[in-house]
Amino acid sequence: MTQGDQLADARLDSGLAALGIAVDDLQRRRLLALVELLHKWNRAYNLTAVRTPAEMVSRHLLDSAAVMRYVHGPELLDVGSGSGLPGLVLAILEPTLSVTLLDSNGKKVRFQRQAVMELGLGNVTPVQVRVEAFAPLSGGYSQVISRAFSSLGDFVALTARLMKPHGEWLAMKGPAVDDELHGLPEGVEVTARHELAVPYVDGSRQLVILRHQDVSQA
Repeated sequence: MTQGDQLADARLDSGLAALGIAVDDLQRRRLLALVELLHKWNRAYNLTAVRTPAEMVSRHLLDSAAVMRYVHGPELLDVGSGSGLPGLVLAILEPTLSVTLLDSNGKKVRFQRQAVMELGLGNVTPVQVRVEAFAPLSGGYSQVISRAFSSLGDFVALTARLMKPHGEWLAMKGPAVDDELHGLPEGVEVTARHELAVPYVDGSRQLVILRHQDVSQA
């Protein structure tokens, strides 16, 4: 094991502990294998600007895991999933979660499919299509999440038809989200905002949770 791998391993263990997330041996091995696979593919396909395994642990795995307590599914749609984040991490941490990864970029979806196969994730379905053309799961999704997809208003507007009647949007955002709140479609409200303390990552991160307003109480 290289020094870089040792640093990545240690950072994953301490980071998950800081987030209050316990994993079994299989989950831990899958998370580390995901980093190894991402690092390998990144050299050829430039999937992410993050280059080292240790930084991938903090900026991708722990950043994704930081929202775990707010994810309940049972169906989760990850829109603009890119290299499968946060969906792959959340699927590893909660095997009962049914995760759909949605992205239009062919090389990134190929990576998703390879990761699903190599990690043995039977609860993950990668889909290559633009969100506007995506045919939703029958009945819709309980939660729709986005890590770096678009503005808050566009995220909600483009995915409203994919949501169950009482579903939730989970938007992972930085400090600029305050400026985006004015662009929300009518009838959608913010129900919670949570500051996310991501281990080994500087800067402000937060999760914005939104729902359709309850017209019966309007």
